[in-house]
Amino acid sequence: MIPKFIKNLVFTFLTLSISVFAFANSTIVIEPTREDMTPKIRELIENSNEKDLIIEFKKGSYKFLPDYASGKYLSITNHGNGYKKIIFNFDKFRSVTIQGNESEFIFHGQAMPFFFESCESVNISGITIDWDIPFTFLGEVIAVNEEEGWRDIKPRREGFSWIIKKGRLEFPNIDGFNYTYPGSTLAFDPIEKRPMHGAWDINSNPRWVEELPNGNLRFHEHLNHYPPVGSLLSSKGDRENDRYAPAFEFKTSSSIILENITIHHALGMGFLFERSENIQILNSGVHLREGSNRVISSTADATHFANCKGSILIENCRFENMLDDGTNVRGTYVVIDKIIDNKTVLTKFMHFEQMGFEFAAPSDEVWFIKQPSPERSETAIVSQVRTINEQFTELSFTTNIPAGLQPGDILENKTWNPEFTMRGCTIRNHRARNIVLKTPLKTIIENNYFSSMMSSVFFRGETFFWFESGGVTDVLIQNNTFEYCAYSGAEHAVLNITPRLGKSFDQEQLYDRNIRFENNTIHTFGNRIVMADRVDGLIIQGNKIVKIDQGPNLYPDAPMIELTNSQNISIEGNSYEGESIKAVKPDEKSSKTLKIENNKGFNEK
Repeated sequence: MIPKFIKNLVFTFLTLSISVFAFANSTIVIEPTREDMTPKIRELIENSNEKDLIIEFKKGSYKFLPDYASGKYLSITNHGNGYKKIIFNFDKFRSVTIQGNESEFIFHGQAMPFFFESCESVNISGITIDWDIPFTFLGEVIAVNEEEGWRDIKPRREGFSWIIKKGRLEFPNIDGFNYTYPGSTLAFDPIEKRPMHGAWDINSNPRWVEELPNGNLRFHEHLNHYPPVGSLLSSKGDRENDRYAPAFEFKTSSSIILENITIHHALGMGFLFERSENIQILNSGVHLREGSNRVISSTADATHFANCKGSILIENCRFENMLDDGTNVRGTYVVIDKIIDNKTVLTKFMHFEQMGFEFAAPSDEVWFIKQPSPERSETAIVSQVRTINEQFTELSFTTNIPAGLQPGDILENKTWNPEFTMRGCTIRNHRARNIVLKTPLKTIIENNYFSSMMSSVFFRGETFFWFESGGVTDVLIQNNTFEYCAYSGAEHAVLNITPRLGKSFDQEQLYDRNIRFENNTIHTFGNRIVMADRVDGLIIQGNKIVKIDQGPNLYPDAPMIELTNSQNISIEGNSYEGESIKAVKPDEKSSKTLKIENNKGFNEK
């Protein structure tokens, strides 16, 4: 007779096949199969009574379709809110461990791969994520007629999906979903698979699209900036629908370790974290599959951290070919819409992709920022949160609100800010910035390789459009290699510090503080190395700058270092090799406390 504990060790899980799932030492073991895994995963998760879940996937390829996925309405910051089809919906577990053993997960259609909410521990390793058909359109520019306003595109067909319907390009033409116009569009170098030198973002909405006898497509559309013949033109759809969901979404979770995870495609960001803490992303990546005919990996940021806290580490990772930043570490500003009483305010989210975000919870400490000053001033502890709807929330405090507070002033969450470290990473061949930094706590960026279309390291707290806080106070950027940066058509710099505040705020008051840019190597085709606006305390020291031939200089009259409305700037012990350019251009305010010493090859005239 077989002992009872042995019977319980290996068994079918409800209606699931024993060849797919088995339990051993409290670990659910999953074997590869050609079937759609979605319903099996859904039933496993929904029917589990455990608080601590461990799943091991035997090495292989697994297919996931959205038809029988778990459904849930989600507010996802910097994405489109709505009812999402979630494959792995981990919203009821204390801890989740997934051992992938280098397995490949292939998704299809509008699907959200992973969602974690209120998990106290998450550990995932050894998984590669891709889509069978990407949610992008791609074609080679064959001809351009600027006077008549058209361009001819030879479309990529293999591995892509699209149709021409009543003079409109519709893609990806999957399961009844289509973007009805190209939308966000960018030209890529066909050899390097990176944005073209001098490329501009295009919001494409042609008058009509004509299918020519040779199979090419003629887009009838006047543009401000036409893509060069021979480039690859990639589109990702209209802005209202082009960010369905990230590959990994974490809400109010902690102790997260992600290791050896690769994302080849995502319908939004690669990794997104909201109000989560203590996060490590190790030896992972968001990049194209080797030999792929695509040019886009994730359709938004590779990594994004919104109001997180604790310690964040990204180490030995590779982020390439995204359609937005390598990482964005930031908080959130909310605007005071109304003063309710001496302890209560009504707040308002301002950006359409912030709606429904959890700005604060009871016991959180917030800063009050009173216009016209962008300074963080008084603080108070939240006692109660009353959500009116996705845009408006009432916040009550344990003490009286500051005197003089008025509608239009803003709040920033002081409690939810992280320390951040990025080390040993490669970020390149993508649209936008390598890193965007907006946390007031200690930040270290070291020993990385960066190449950026726009500014490589970008500081922009802003109350203008995105309403992402805030000013930094302790940043060290050291021993990095910057290679071929700021090659967008618009003007950028390797290091760009540029707050963007609304008209009601003082446009000259200091904002970011204590940034050290030291011992970096910069190989550049252009002049712009540092642009700094409203900085108090910037050290530019020991950097080696070499001018090399990487393409035409897009802004030949620009200085190497430009300082505006800043103070306590030190430029010391740097070297420059290349043609003579103006080294430093400070305005009157910046000149008063500027220190320039022992730089080699600098032209001060």
